[in-house]
Amino acid sequence: MIPFLELKAMNARCREELVEAATRVIDSGWYVLGDEVTHFENEFSSYCGAEHCVGVANGLDALHLILRAYNISEGDEVIVPSNTYIATWLAASYAGATPIPVEPDEATYNIDPARIEEAITSRTKAIIAVHLYGQPADMDSINEIAQKHGLKVIEDAAQAHGARYKGKRVGTLGDAAGFSFYPGKNLGAMGDGGAVTTNDAELAEKIRILGNYGSQIKYHNVVKGFNSRLDELQAAFLRVKLKRLDAWNEHRKQLAMIYNKQLSEIAGLTVPLVPTWADPVWHVFVVRLQNRDALQEHLNQQEIGTVIHYPIPPHLQPAYEELGLKEGRLPIAENIHKQVLSLPIGPMMEDDQVSHVTAVVKKFISTGN
Repeated sequence: MIPFLELKAMNARCREELVEAATRVIDSGWYVLGDEVTHFENEFSSYCGAEHCVGVANGLDALHLILRAYNISEGDEVIVPSNTYIATWLAASYAGATPIPVEPDEATYNIDPARIEEAITSRTKAIIAVHLYGQPADMDSINEIAQKHGLKVIEDAAQAHGARYKGKRVGTLGDAAGFSFYPGKNLGAMGDGGAVTTNDAELAEKIRILGNYGSQIKYHNVVKGFNSRLDELQAAFLRVKLKRLDAWNEHRKQLAMIYNKQLSEIAGLTVPLVPTWADPVWHVFVVRLQNRDALQEHLNQQEIGTVIHYPIPPHLQPAYEELGLKEGRLPIAENIHKQVLSLPIGPMMEDDQVSHVTAVVKKFISTGN
């Protein structure tokens, strides 16, 4: 069997350090907003090249609190990709704003800068650029548009820990960035977790206060805040894994190269396109084909794990029915969601396993079974 992602094996590789980290937290007697969070924030900000990092409860909270800290609220609009996980949209909704979807560049799956300007109105306050599947969006083009219209640029870097755009790590490519440390991410905790990175000291302080019940000093609440804090235990685990992140990402890149080489010549199958300015970290390896569901079923029968990222675009979810975006309104995203399939990839996967997956895919497409 080839699992989609071997989390148990990943954690086994650093089990002793993880146990030591847990023991350190247990023995400290301090479990919320302590030294482990402070150390992780310093280490992760340094890793990203950002001046500030604020730990929060999860990736959705990271994006939501950024919007709140920028005073984005009811009546405002936030530009989001039509092709993304629903959390990107939810962040705008949680702040009281309306998500305004923009279609992707079909080759990279990320938001298409050429389509952004036509979606901007007098109510637009920010653009959330998602680095989908671990590949950076075209940030220079997005920032240029944002500066022209006086908009904030927020990176949704939930899938892109360590990815680079023109040599610079994500997390510092806009005004602020939101990260998720969900266990399956390239840098994953052993539970939920998230963080905001930014070079804006005032923004970082606002987010820190908002995430701690609106309090800077205990029992003194200056604003109506939230309970969104990265806890000590997850911070300790993340510190262990952060030291391995670059090596794990490099291994993912090697596997992606094999996939690309062995699958690129198959008629009817689309493999990822990587622009010259992008250095992705391959959170997932996504292929596209018309009979996606049949291929997934075949791979499942062959005990090869796959996932669809994502089967239903946000605008067709019942949660966003009130926007009135019926099927056909965002055709690029709709077609992508009908055709994409994520093949297994991860730090514990071996080269020969990738070759086996590609052989099964090739045979299925060439013979139809």
